[in-house]
Amino acid sequence: MITPGLSTQDDIDRLSARVQELEQERRHLLAVIEILQEIAGSLQFVDIVQSVARRLGEAFGLDRSSIFLTERGGRTVRLVASFEDPSIRNYVVDLERYPELRQALQTGQTVHIDDVANDTTLRHARGALLTRRVKSITVIPIAWRGAPIGAIFLRTFRDGAPFSEADVRFCQVVASLTARALRNAHRFERLQERRGESTAHRTREKERAALVGYLRRLLEQFAERETPWGEDALARASAEEIERLVGVTMAVISQEATGR
Repeated sequence: MITPGLSTQDDIDRLSARVQELEQERRHLLAVIEILQEIAGSLQFVDIVQSVARRLGEAFGLDRSSIFLTERGGRTVRLVASFEDPSIRNYVVDLERYPELRQALQTGQTVHIDDVANDTTLRHARGALLTRRVKSITVIPIAWRGAPIGAIFLRTFRDGAPFSEADVRFCQVVASLTARALRNAHRFERLQERRGESTAHRTREKERAALVGYLRRLLEQFAERETPWGEDALARASAEEIERLVGVTMAVISQEATGR
């Protein structure tokens, strides 16, 4: 027989647990909005990855919050952002040192190691992890059109709050937002490169046309004069003066090409 008091206490416990879940969802939603606002305001690759790593590190109080991007060949990745050391921007890492990271990139699935002390794949790094008081590791792939292009790498402290399923889902949402932001930044950079190449090409064409026009006019002027133009005349001119005239000529041509 269930006593009224026990039933009431069970209801209170369930209600309290539900309130905690809703509060966690609220915090996650606010964090997603803040991250989205921050990365949506930038088309710079470095700013995006550093912002995501920092936000996740601060939100969970992590030992490590890093972002890796894949390299061609699949044997190495590049550490492009780190919460604990923002100065790290482009560090090549051998995937053999990170089997959990390699697994996430190869399978495209989130890898979660609840307790690093009891995981056999981390035997080679167990001493260092325990020294840093690491409890768990979570690796979430950053994928674009089904293909992993990188990963978010998170480590919790042993005496910190454990990662829940809701926390993992939240990080997966962040990874999806990061993938889109990086794709937009990549497109913007490519567009800027193409514009730069096109501008440089047009400038070279204008300089070439200005040079041809200048030489044609110069030769016409000398042809109209009946003065000797040969080696003796050239020898009498100083090298410094010739260099000066060439410099002035090229400066004028550049100005003509740019329309200034």
